[in-house]
Amino acid sequence: MQYLFIILALFILELVYFKIADRYNIIDKPNHRSAHTEITLRGGGIVFPIAFLMFFITSTWGKLVHLPLHDQVAENQNELLFGIGLLLLCTISFLDDLYNLSSKIRIVFHIISVTLLLAFLNAFVLLPIWAIPVLYILIIGILNAYNFMDGINGITGLYSLVTLLSLLYVNQNMVSFVDGDFIIYPLIACLVFLFFNFRKKAKCFMGDVGSMGIAFWIIALIGLLILKTENFKYLFFLTIYGVDVVFTILERLKLKENIFEAHRRHLYQLFANEKKVSHLIISSFYAMIQLLINVFLINSNFNLLFISLIVLIPIIIIYLFLKNDLKKRVIINHSKKN
Repeated sequence: MQYLFIILALFILELVYFKIADRYNIIDKPNHRSAHTEITLRGGGIVFPIAFLMFFITSTWGKLVHLPLHDQVAENQNELLFGIGLLLLCTISFLDDLYNLSSKIRIVFHIISVTLLLAFLNAFVLLPIWAIPVLYILIIGILNAYNFMDGINGITGLYSLVTLLSLLYVNQNMVSFVDGDFIIYPLIACLVFLFFNFRKKAKCFMGDVGSMGIAFWIIALIGLLILKTENFKYLFFLTIYGVDVVFTILERLKLKENIFEAHRRHLYQLFANEKKVSHLIISSFYAMIQLLINVFLINSNFNLLFISLIVLIPIIIIYLFLKNDLKKRVIINHSKKN
């Protein structure tokens, strides 16, 4: 019953946001780099920070009923660190959706949010000092990678849904590393968002507020799982996004392009823009491949090096083959037109 109420509440609040976005012209206008052709409401991913606020309220109420006062304070303080980091990140991302803020302003807030996330994970206590700057780079990189990949209908919503379902399975059936609701609430938010986004003509786009918000939440969950199990294989829950982003960045560096400017070089963009493949098919394909990887990871007892080779080598080979083939076809088609 609790989850039905959360679903209904998020649906209503999302619809309220649509009215606000429409009233204040919070929209995404297509340009020559876009994978869409119609004006669409932006910022539908605001459902993720709202989901956290709901989680925090219900979680706090549950602790008031069941836990001693000392335990209530300790757990609430820990969740507050995560929540403040998430809300700061989502706020600056939403403002960036509206006003295209300076990268210097964004990076300051990213660093503050990541600091709060690392405090939430207790990383400053548990990990050696040399690991901390590495984590800052890794986490900020993943946040921005998630943002780069959110370019067609359904892709980040479905991909995040697969990741969250995988984490929920691990939490319920293999090793309990977090309160189950801490996974279920963003999962519900994904479903609500996908109802409006996973369509041929999307009602809304996620926006930076959504891609950054759900990425932050997923990073926190994977971090908790890795610290609990001391097994880094769970980083591969982000394999497909990681491969596409890393190799696209390498390609752009080779071409001496500004990697922070919008472009159409990701594999999913080539399929959507050049081959005119349905966004829904591309998004489903990305999510399905990641799901197969996750099933392997969950059931694998191999060491990290062997898992890395089994997962990465086939994916990289397939990725490079598909991308090179698509680029050749695009060149041939353009030459024929000329």
